[in-house]
Amino acid sequence: MADDTLRIERSTKTLRTLALERMRDAIMGFHFQPGERLVERPLCDQLGVSRSVVREVLRQLETEGLVQMIPGHGPAVARPDLSRTDEIYELRALMEGIAARACALTATEDQIAALERAFDVLLTAWASANPIEVMRATTKFYEVLFDAADKRIAWEIVQGLNVRINQLRSMTIASVDRRDAAIAEMTDIMNAIKSRNGDDAEAAARRHVEQAWRIAQQTLRNS
Repeated sequence: MADDTLRIERSTKTLRTLALERMRDAIMGFHFQPGERLVERPLCDQLGVSRSVVREVLRQLETEGLVQMIPGHGPAVARPDLSRTDEIYELRALMEGIAARACALTATEDQIAALERAFDVLLTAWASANPIEVMRATTKFYEVLFDAADKRIAWEIVQGLNVRINQLRSMTIASVDRRDAAIAEMTDIMNAIKSRNGDDAEAAARRHVEQAWRIAQQTLRNS
C-alpha cells in the first residue's frame, strides 16, 4: 500500500511549490532522517507528482542545504555540519540580540502588542507538541520582532539562513525537556522588551540562542 502521508492536495499553488513545501516540512519533522536516501520513484508515489517535479524539488532542497548528493548513491537528507553550525548560531545570537535590544528601546505600543500576539501563537504551538507548528510560529515571532525593531536588512539575512536554522531548530525542539526551558527563555525576552530594558532584552535573546546551540551540539555529536 502506498504511503499517503506526504500526498498533496490540488490548490492555486503550483505542484512544484506544494511538493517543495511538503518535502521541506517532512525533512524538518524527521519523516526522513539525516543521511536517509531520497529515491525518486517512491517520492513520486508518496507526493503524487511526476519525476520531473521531484527532481526539481530535490535540486532546490540541495541549494537550501537540506539535501546532499552522495556520489554513487544519489540524493540524501543532509547531515548538519557541526563546523558550519557554529557560524549560524553566532550570527543568530548577534542579530537576534541586536533586534531584541532595538525592539525594547524603539518599538511602538502597537508593535509590542503585535509581538505579544505572535508570542501567544508560539505558546499555543509549543502546547500542541507539533515541531512544524513550533518552527512556523517561532519564525513568525522573529519576523514581527525584527520588523518592530526596524531591522529589515538583518531580517533579510536571517531569512537567508532560516532553512538551515530551522533544520537545527527542529533538532533542539525534539530534544527531551526543551519545551519548558525554551518557553522560559522566550518569556524572558518578551518581558524585557515589554519593560523597555534593552540590555536585558539583548542578553535574554543571546542566552536563548546559546542554550539552543548547546543542545544542538549534543544532538549532532550523538547522531
